[in-house]
Amino acid sequence: MTAVFLTREPKHAAASERDRLADGLTGLGNLGWMDQEVRRLAAERQDDPAPFTVALANIDGFRPINDLLGQRAGDDILRQVANRLKACLPDGATVVRVGGDQFGFVLPLVFEQKGAEKVGLMLKDVLAAPFEIGERHIRLSASFGFAIYPFAGDDFDALMKSASTALYRAKRRGRAQITIYSEQIALEMRRRTQIEQALRNAIIADEVDVHFQPIVDLTGDRLVGFEALARWHDADLGTISPSDFVPLAEDHGFIDRLTEVLFRKALRAALAWPKDIFLSFNLSSAQFVDLSIASTVVNICRQTGFDPRRLIIEITETAVMADADTAQEIVAEMRAAGIHVALDDFGTGQSSLCRLRDFAFDKVKIDRSFVSRIANDHASEQIVKAIIAMCVGLNLEVVAEGIETPAEAMKLKALGCHMGQGYFYGRPKDVASTLKDLNGPFARGDTKA
Repeated sequence: MTAVFLTREPKHAAASERDRLADGLTGLGNLGWMDQEVRRLAAERQDDPAPFTVALANIDGFRPINDLLGQRAGDDILRQVANRLKACLPDGATVVRVGGDQFGFVLPLVFEQKGAEKVGLMLKDVLAAPFEIGERHIRLSASFGFAIYPFAGDDFDALMKSASTALYRAKRRGRAQITIYSEQIALEMRRRTQIEQALRNAIIADEVDVHFQPIVDLTGDRLVGFEALARWHDADLGTISPSDFVPLAEDHGFIDRLTEVLFRKALRAALAWPKDIFLSFNLSSAQFVDLSIASTVVNICRQTGFDPRRLIIEITETAVMADADTAQEIVAEMRAAGIHVALDDFGTGQSSLCRLRDFAFDKVKIDRSFVSRIANDHASEQIVKAIIAMCVGLNLEVVAEGIETPAEAMKLKALGCHMGQGYFYGRPKDVASTLKDLNGPFARGDTKA
């Protein structure tokens, strides 16, 4: 095998040239070496442009390794990664360290998508085996983005941009994912860019709106609160789902601004509600790594005149798991200010029981994926039943999300669920419609407005 950087180095190369093209930590080549290899292959195949492939790999969740075990341990893992990659690549292939926990590949004999996927699966499996750091065994995964010459680009910069786009797409899909660059992905990324720019402008122009979905006390079908939900309609792009634009705001660093705009709107609207109606508001997982978020929330309550005791902040387990110590401190600070905290989407995470034990939550929201099947799926019913019983034992209130039918509502009531929300009890409505309902059907006790 000839994947090692030094085996492909011209014998006449000067020491300074070797140093310029080498990665000091791993002994692999660096980005300059990868550039040189791609240019060489492209020149060789200029007259008859036979395909070849470049790829980028990124170690998933590498940052906590440095934070928990120290940089020396992180460097040791990177060297182990490099050694594994060198040992398993196909003949003629090159692996380099691009920087940080990212590696690059030039694969001269990979001509099409199936071949790229096969190599990606092999590399993924190689890196999935435990890494030894002293007496510790660390398990990691990696995500991969592939770009095939000349379809994804006919020079180094274009190929790297395409591989980066594919890698970004792979990371968005979760851990240990493989993505091959395609025209469809390019179109999706262009649309994401359009949405991002439009969203920035919409925030400035105050065009992102907030709607409210009712939350009811299931014991008497009585309205007790509303959850604030982001809504955005763009004149050119149409209606954009929060599942599309919120991650964009997180990825591009303006989620704080978007959240603040929506939070202030929600609080001002809720000031007109009866004082016994609470407001539930979601914070992004990206914000739960910043200790200042608690004081920001409290200060905005103070500025708007909203009683923090009427506020419930919803966080997902993803937010808690990103930095558990910081999240725990944020939760404690909010609760000290009188704000209630709910764990959202319960049952979909990886360590929910541990989080219930370690964090002082006030409410747990059962994910709609369980609620939607509760009336005709025994397993879902038993899971919901167990969650409710556990929360009762922990003195936690339970809210079931996604109730859409009378059968689901009746089943949840029979199981002793405290509260619920969903289309059966009401769809999200704008500020004016919500206030109108409060003075109309909700005031008369009709929660199915």
